[in-house]
Amino acid sequence: MNTNQMDSTQRIKAIGPGMAKGKAKELLDAVEKKYGGVPNSFKTMANAPAVLQGFLGLSGTLEGGVLPFETRYQIAIAVSEINGCPYCLSAFTAIGKGAGMKDETLAMCRIAGSTDPQIDAMLKFAAAIVRERGAVTPEDFQKVKSAGCSDEEIQEIVANVALFTFANYINLVIGTEIDFPLIMPAKRPGLHDPSANVLLGVQGPAT
Repeated sequence: MNTNQMDSTQRIKAIGPGMAKGKAKELLDAVEKKYGGVPNSFKTMANAPAVLQGFLGLSGTLEGGVLPFETRYQIAIAVSEINGCPYCLSAFTAIGKGAGMKDETLAMCRIAGSTDPQIDAMLKFAAAIVRERGAVTPEDFQKVKSAGCSDEEIQEIVANVALFTFANYINLVIGTEIDFPLIMPAKRPGLHDPSANVLLGVQGPAT
């Protein structure tokens, strides 16, 4: 697990809306207007306006997709756990809680699980994408199809994995200072090891 966000200075300074200029200020002002504040991650991305604009653009587009908010943030947490990103795990958990996601749901998606069989299949497919760098097996693909996911939903799962992996990587590289209640990735057994459920005190869907 990477702990650079906990034990070192942020490698690229954050730029607040009051200090930003030009395109960076325009983007940060839009973030503040939409969310009521500007997280450190966005302040740091503002050093490269094209990066911030690209992230916000894909994120905004996927918000209007077929996957609902809760499913997207379950994917976000599952991906952030696997990639070992404390910043994103903390941020996405806080956002999920603020939107009313239950503690049990938040805990289960950290092990790519859900009591809803279709969501469970989606999260396990997302986890396979991360672990296999996109080269999922025919069995992985068939499982998510058999759970009732459409071709559109499957492609949006891939797109959300890419979006959240990007967020993970940029925050890990920079060592972004965490400005949400801290949630650290767990040192845990492999995804398919039943003892992973015991670690987080949750159970998978009935089979």
